[in-house]
Amino acid sequence: MEDLTLTLTLLLLAAAFMAGFVDSIAGGGGLIAVPALLLAGLSPVEALGTNKLQGLFGSASATLAYARKGHVDLRTQLAPAALAALGAALGALLATVIPGDVFRAFLPFLLVAIALYFALKPNMDDIDRARRLSPFLFGLLVVPLIGFYDGVFGPGTGSFFMLAFVALAGYGLLKATAHTKLLNFASNLGAFAVFAFVGVISWKIGLMMGAAQFLGAQTGSRLAMKNGARIIKPLLVITCVALAVKLISDPANPARVWFGI
Repeated sequence: MEDLTLTLTLLLLAAAFMAGFVDSIAGGGGLIAVPALLLAGLSPVEALGTNKLQGLFGSASATLAYARKGHVDLRTQLAPAALAALGAALGALLATVIPGDVFRAFLPFLLVAIALYFALKPNMDDIDRARRLSPFLFGLLVVPLIGFYDGVFGPGTGSFFMLAFVALAGYGLLKATAHTKLLNFASNLGAFAVFAFVGVISWKIGLMMGAAQFLGAQTGSRLAMKNGARIIKPLLVITCVALAVKLISDPANPARVWFGI
């Protein structure tokens, strides 16, 4: 897929910018980018691989923006980031073995549950709370598991990281968002390495969209740091619900048969 019309190029750039913007605040950028890549004529596996490439730019951009303002200490998070990357790489390697239909069927319901958690939980703000897991156990058990999911399937990874940071690590919403972007970058990198190795990435499209996603993530992360939980919470809820609707409306989703939807 090398020949792009001007209209298609503009569509991909706009999708990448919006994906970076939304992803830097609430996750779910793939909800915008992957359909655009499929519309451009890429196969499903090419769309996933290319999305990992362009997603690297957005997650790196947001991570740097949050780190510059002191919302995440990159040096202390190197070990969890490495575990996220390792988990994602293993997930990508095993993607052909793990039954993706199971994830596709149950993920919409999990996303709705996450949306309800953030919408209804009282005192959901930027203040840190008591943690339920030590940083060591959180990094050792939770981080690579979510990274593995990102490599195997992907949609909703940012929402799962956000839920884990808030519910288990006790982070406020802004701090959780900042750390989610770092670990999302690491898991993207792990999965990207595998997809690049097997040769399913459209480099021209991925790099072009990456530049637009970088700018979108800069814009979104600055807005998040300015408004904190006031914008992160509602956008996170909307993103989870939108992703759930998108997944459950897919005619190929086995949940439509399993649950008679």
